[in-house]
Amino acid sequence: MPPERLPGEVSRACPTGKTQDTLERLCLSAGLGMPRGPSGRAGGSVWGEGDLEKAYDRVPREELWYCMRKSGVAEKYVRVVQDMYERSRTVVRCAVGQTEEFNVEVGLHQGSALSPFLFAIVMDQLSEEVRQESPWTMMFADDIVICSESREQVEENLERWRFALERRGMKVSRSKTEYMCVNEREGSGTVRLQGEEVKKVQEFKYLGSTVQSNGECGKEVKKRVQAGWNGWRKVSGVLCDRKISARIKGKVYRTVVRPAMLYGLETVSLRKRQESELEVAELKMLRFSLGVTRLDRIRNEYIRGTAHVGRLGDKVREARLRWFGHVQRRDSEYIGRRMLDMGLPGRRQRGRPKRRYMDVINEDMKLVGASVEDAEDRDRWREMIRCGDP
Repeated sequence: MPPERLPGEVSRACPTGKTQDTLERLCLSAGLGMPRGPSGRAGGSVWGEGDLEKAYDRVPREELWYCMRKSGVAEKYVRVVQDMYERSRTVVRCAVGQTEEFNVEVGLHQGSALSPFLFAIVMDQLSEEVRQESPWTMMFADDIVICSESREQVEENLERWRFALERRGMKVSRSKTEYMCVNEREGSGTVRLQGEEVKKVQEFKYLGSTVQSNGECGKEVKKRVQAGWNGWRKVSGVLCDRKISARIKGKVYRTVVRPAMLYGLETVSLRKRQESELEVAELKMLRFSLGVTRLDRIRNEYIRGTAHVGRLGDKVREARLRWFGHVQRRDSEYIGRRMLDMGLPGRRQRGRPKRRYMDVINEDMKLVGASVEDAEDRDRWREMIRCGDP
């Protein structure tokens, strides 16, 4: 079965299904708005996140063959995979020695390039009866996000997922399952899974990005800054070496540190203050790398020019517009395209309105002199939005 036949709700670890697809759905769900209540005012939504215990190690082999055949995989390929798993044996090695060999009759091969695709096929078939259209259901491998308008609906959907998976040999982790109320307006309540109370959180981490219950991205920005510092420390031996030229240090920074700070930011609406936090952290790293401090009274433009590193805010804008252009070139049925074009009924909340993703995109396009129609031409769009390093 080719990857294109997997449903849009099932993201997977192959070139046609990137983590940004799922991150975009989550971030836009929080940033565009929430389902409206009967009064027409903006309401809240409840997100439940589920995870499987030892997902790869629990896949029953008979279920794997059944799911492959049901997905339309040719019988000759099913036989090839069966030969790969036939008479699998292993040992357990520890400090006092190792055990005798024993048969492994359940689970997928760890480290195999084929295992992620086989697991996606299994999850596709096991969840076929309970899976809803994206963005109400989002999946990446064994990480599942369920969106509903109330706690009762989330509880019902979680129970349906638990029954559908556990009756076929999988197991939903009780300790890792949690729920979050986005823009909460309803009173207190709980969500239970098979009688056990599910933990309520104000944020959860999904695919490396932090999603907050209020739709903001302040904590994600702080984690991006921390990720940048972690990357900087790993290569500080090179960046702080006085024998290495500033140009080489700039290349190392652009290759190792900056991607960690930019991860996932193309799908969120940053405020000016949050962009400033990122740029302040970047300039601290560059000053440390070049051996100068603020007491030396050297302008930021000179620091960037010496290291040949452009403004981080410009690179965030470039990544954001590049992703927007990618979505615009997809067909009209693509979930990301439909969410960007979605118009929500009702009135916005009282007070200063939040900065939405499309507000930021419109500001970015105005700044670079581009329009939505320009995104149809990929080469022209890339040329218009490109922000090169000095």
